[in-house]
Amino acid sequence: MEDPLLGGLTPRQFLRRHWQKTPLLVRRALPGFAGVIGRRALFALAARPYAEARLVERRGARWRVTEAPIAPARLARAGARDWTLLVNAVEHHAPAAERLLRRFAFLPQWRLDDVMVSYAAPGGGVGPHWDAYDVFLVQARGRRLWRLARPRAFRTVEGAPLRLIADFRAEEEYLLEPGDLLYLPPGWGHDGIALEPCMTCSVGMRAPQGEELAAAFLDHLHERGLPAADYRDPDRAPAARPAHIDRRLLEHAARLLAAIRWRRADVAEFLGRYLSAPRASAVFAPRRARPRVPLERCDAVLDARSRMLYRGAQVFLNGESYRVARRQRAPLARLADRRRAPGRLLARAGLAPLVYDWYGAGWLHLAPAAARR
Repeated sequence: MEDPLLGGLTPRQFLRRHWQKTPLLVRRALPGFAGVIGRRALFALAARPYAEARLVERRGARWRVTEAPIAPARLARAGARDWTLLVNAVEHHAPAAERLLRRFAFLPQWRLDDVMVSYAAPGGGVGPHWDAYDVFLVQARGRRLWRLARPRAFRTVEGAPLRLIADFRAEEEYLLEPGDLLYLPPGWGHDGIALEPCMTCSVGMRAPQGEELAAAFLDHLHERGLPAADYRDPDRAPAARPAHIDRRLLEHAARLLAAIRWRRADVAEFLGRYLSAPRASAVFAPRRARPRVPLERCDAVLDARSRMLYRGAQVFLNGESYRVARRQRAPLARLADRRRAPGRLLARAGLAPLVYDWYGAGWLHLAPAAARR
């Protein structure tokens, strides 16, 4: 089915022609789109202690980055030009941002990272740079000029607080107005410059790097217990060369590390937990009381901060793993895929205790049941 969001392309066509290949500009991808959060609310969000926000200022060739929390008085001192406020994970606080994120559900849930909203004064931007992940840029208010350069081994500006491209030379330019969308694959150099006060929504994709996955997997193995083998050398002779790493220690370490084993199931368990872990800034609101309305008369709705995945008999929610019965898989898969499932289906599968536990943790909510479909 054609999607206006993708310029009339079907998701399959978009993935085949553009995904991780070439940019795509879609005029009026979201007609009438005015953003997901107001300017005042965005500024208030940036001032919170747990906010993921940055203020980027440019003065000539010099750049300055201020991390959250960013007080309104600090923004007032930024001046009338050449600054940008960026706030990540806005979908945790603004339902409209979560709805925008879910518009990209033709991609796997684990791929969807967050909605970052930037407010820029005239001339504002973060400078020419490139990302290691895919991003959809949706213009909300005002106009922004995007200058693009094809991927290559970019040289960075030394000493800059941002990863800026030195001697950036644009090969393409696009002027985005409210409702326009620009998709950029990884590695493309880009520089967005506000022509007037404007707001842009950046829907970013997750792209775990090799070293990131490897380090996290080793932590996962460590949590489950690595081989225990204390080093012993009761028959040691006096050291003739005290600084030398002797062969006995080398062989001990080699035997210990060679004993580390994992199976494909361990990798699947790790990925489920790792990819479903919520952002570090996510704060849930636990509940002490059970809901007054029975689950059968409600819909279970995942909290915007929650991440839920599944594979086979395993379900993963916010970094936790659950092994479920065969009859429970389909209702939980529906909850994970659609982020909402009828309580009657969950209760019929014997999942009421688990759903109530998640409700108590603040991981999901119980809403009036939608009309049956």
